[in-house]
Amino acid sequence: MAHQHPPRFLKLVEDAKQRVRETNVDDVKARLDRHDKFILIDVREDNEYDADHLPGAVHLGKGILERDIEGKYPDLHTPMILYCGGGFRSALAADNLQKMGYMEVISMDGGIREWREKKYPLEKAR
Repeated sequence: MAHQHPPRFLKLVEDAKQRVRETNVDDVKARLDRHDKFILIDVREDNEYDADHLPGAVHLGKGILERDIEGKYPDLHTPMILYCGGGFRSALAADNLQKMGYMEVISMDGGIREWREKKYPLEKAR
């Protein structure tokens, strides 16, 4: 069952998606399988990440991402793929990172919900 988002939030997401690059779940799975070099960032809330997340994902919730990203990844050319529940929060976060000067940021459309539907592997917080 899809979550019903309020219209103003959807308008913000639609605006951000005009500026960010997106990829899909299958592409991210293929990149992980090939061991491509990129940082996979889960921008969901702590409890969501703790319940399960994509293999190897780093947790930087949307509430702290902009504050903490420079300390963890100061190189503006660091390849990053961001994901959330369905691809909305990750698009907003990717847009902000681009505004901060990060040049290789991609949002995963479909998010962890689609990842789960495809029965791709997940990890739990340690």
